[in-house]
Amino acid sequence: MPETNTPPVNPAYTIAGNLRGIGAAAELRSTATIRARANALLARARRGESAWFSINDGAMSTAAGLVAEITRARYPNLEIPYHSRWRHFEAGGINRPALLNEALASATSAGRARAQIDLALVSVLLDAGAGPQWRYLEAAQGERPGCEYSRSEGLGVASFHAFMSGMFSSDPQSPLQADAAGLKAVTAEQLAAAFQVNDGNPLVGLEGRAALLRRLGQALQDQPALFGRLGRPGHLFEVLVLPGKNTVEAHELLSILLTGLSAIWPAQNMLGNIPLGDCWRHPAAGEAGCGPSQGWMPFHKLSQWLSYSLLEPFEWAGVQVNGLDALTGLPEYRNGGLFLDAGVLLFKDPAQAQRLHQAGDELIVEWRALTVALLDELAPLVREQLGLTAEQMPLACVLEGGTWAAGRALAQQLHQGLPPLNIESDGTVF
Repeated sequence: MPETNTPPVNPAYTIAGNLRGIGAAAELRSTATIRARANALLARARRGESAWFSINDGAMSTAAGLVAEITRARYPNLEIPYHSRWRHFEAGGINRPALLNEALASATSAGRARAQIDLALVSVLLDAGAGPQWRYLEAAQGERPGCEYSRSEGLGVASFHAFMSGMFSSDPQSPLQADAAGLKAVTAEQLAAAFQVNDGNPLVGLEGRAALLRRLGQALQDQPALFGRLGRPGHLFEVLVLPGKNTVEAHELLSILLTGLSAIWPAQNMLGNIPLGDCWRHPAAGEAGCGPSQGWMPFHKLSQWLSYSLLEPFEWAGVQVNGLDALTGLPEYRNGGLFLDAGVLLFKDPAQAQRLHQAGDELIVEWRALTVALLDELAPLVREQLGLTAEQMPLACVLEGGTWAAGRALAQQLHQGLPPLNIESDGTVF
């Protein structure tokens, strides 16, 4: 081997760098950091310093009025459930969760919770944007005719039936579970069959979704302390609900998901050797001198969507979930589209609406950050119009009531249902 002039690495520096990276990653997994950096980017845009957007604060009351109007139409008694995957399992007014509970009639409440957590986690991870062409046809059952679903509802219904068929279980005797071996065996071809994908019915990011499930299976297998001998997401119920403890903090649930599932996300966003997941570069994110985390804007949208979707299995099992508003709003097509289509966010260059963007583009990262901050500002305006308190209508209910439906309604009016921004999806973020 030829000699080189590369000096030897000092192990002390390597250890120190790793420790700094671990501390920075922990900071970027905090919703307090998400909110602080999103609010700073919103303040910056209001000062006119954004390269991409200007803020029309006068349109916020109009946006709040639309959200309140849609909330009343969807939930006239103002008993608003959480914005979670369980709403999609009820698409078409069909109570599919009741079918799962019937199949689990002999299980304990903890056993039902484990199965519900398995279903919700796998389904949420399959919930990235489906694209405008894909449809799922649910077969007729009894007197109920078949019905076609698209986008999030279609993905929810399709993944529900895939779960009920035992697709994610390695044990034919226990089909109503997702376990490490079953998930590691999922192929794109199996997923295509379950989701009715063909040349005339394409699903965006099919290969990416299948690969994500396989990575999930490996992560579950690698962490038996969190996910048990079989590597089941539902084992988190035992981890979080200890004997004599009947409460769970929402951020505690998110934190365990972010650390336990960190290995499943695409590896393009890394801090040293630590995968950051839904966390992206923005030059104005983080205060100067804040260390290795400076320049990163975290979101963890799917992980927070998953946290929202796991609240109900815990509550149905008699466990109280506290601190719901520690979680942030979800920065995706519908919530973000609401602020663009309602005129709260204005493009400095309107041509950007026609261009194809990547998830990591600065414009997209900033749009998502502004969405998080604006959702926090919109929530009290919506509550005021509805005469509800923050306790009666936490952010999870504002989203459901809500902002997501209002964003979809505006997109239907203005873009034939398409989002106001064109983003290339790999099936794992949006």
